[in-house]
Amino acid sequence: MEALSRLIIGKESKNPEKRNIIWNMVGSFLYALASMVLTIAVVQIAGEDAGGIFTFAFTTFGQHMFMMAYFGIRPFQITDMGNKYSFGEYLGLRLLTCGAALLVGLVYVFINDYAFEKAATVFLMVVYKVIDALADTYEAEFQRSGRLYLTGKSNAFRTVLSVSVFLGVLSGTKNLVTASMAAVAAQTAGFLVFDVFVIRQLPNIDWKSVPGKKLSLFKDNTLLFFSAVLDFYVFSASKYAIEDCMADKDLAVYGAIFMPTSVINLVAGFVIRPYLTKLSLNWERGRVKQFVKIIGRLAGIIAALAVLAVGGAWLLGIPVLSLLYPNLGYALKNCREALVLIIAGGALNAYMNLFYYSLVIMKKQRFIFGVYGIVGILAVVISTPFVRWGGIFGGALAYVILTAALMAFFGIIVLWGIFEKVRKGR
Repeated sequence: MEALSRLIIGKESKNPEKRNIIWNMVGSFLYALASMVLTIAVVQIAGEDAGGIFTFAFTTFGQHMFMMAYFGIRPFQITDMGNKYSFGEYLGLRLLTCGAALLVGLVYVFINDYAFEKAATVFLMVVYKVIDALADTYEAEFQRSGRLYLTGKSNAFRTVLSVSVFLGVLSGTKNLVTASMAAVAAQTAGFLVFDVFVIRQLPNIDWKSVPGKKLSLFKDNTLLFFSAVLDFYVFSASKYAIEDCMADKDLAVYGAIFMPTSVINLVAGFVIRPYLTKLSLNWERGRVKQFVKIIGRLAGIIAALAVLAVGGAWLLGIPVLSLLYPNLGYALKNCREALVLIIAGGALNAYMNLFYYSLVIMKKQRFIFGVYGIVGILAVVISTPFVRWGGIFGGALAYVILTAALMAFFGIIVLWGIFEKVRKGR
């Protein structure tokens, strides 16, 4: 196993930044592609109702439990260039949050009195996502130590392994629960091989945990945690409303038109992630012009991608989705406007993520939480009424309104933070 770990780590590169960017792109692409492949495959292999159940379990509630286990720590960890906290302290806190997410997932399944297939699938996908969140702690440490390529490798190899096992078992058994159990086993194996064993071969990883430091880390990240949970609630509020007000097959349709948003955020992630350490260093050293220049460059790239995505969605979106989801073609024909709205919302969400990371670097967690609190209340108020009024189109409209609100608030606070930094620097 040690030999395999060293093979994954590889030799020193003459161009480490290029290697980091390439593997980050590969890993992020496969990780995002997994959601699309899995939701399409479940609909085709197991039917529309099973597709709706899996969409809710994997991309909605399971992802919400991922956010709970994630605790909003990653942005803080990868920008902790002064090593205020050790890897052992980050890992110790993440183990606690992962345990809490499993407990909440179990309680949620019991209190909703789902049928066995839905209850088992939802909980198993919670387990799958919690393991993913635990792996994220290791991958954040890879990035913090300048080895983003290992993060990309882990994402790529774990995703290929677990998705392949899931699809193989589902094709053979046509049983969603059995396939989900197999996916959890594969995810566990991938986590051990590509994260746990690999990090033990790296130098300068601090495993120590000073008494009281985990509590301090918890306090530093509490607002980011609540912000992360609220973020995903805002992102998924329309899905929850459709799951509550409409049938499982309608949720499968909504999941199909929602899926392309991951492409925009995927590409935005390609662009943003490699620059986070540079943004953090420029801000900490008072290089405001360089910080603004990077933000502007990233914003311009996202804008170009957004124009292409919205135009492509209007012209080709429904025909392409109908090919990918032949069982849903009849329902997708009336969803062009909803698809375009969701794609536009995905573009706004990409901007929101850029501004979110900027605010974390600026150490403005209180403002992040305040914005999410306001928009979270708005999500509660508008999501279900919009779905009852307009069905899938109403859900899409609610989504774009919520992402626009987040983007606008965060953008204004980023500008204020920049002006404040410049004024203090004079």
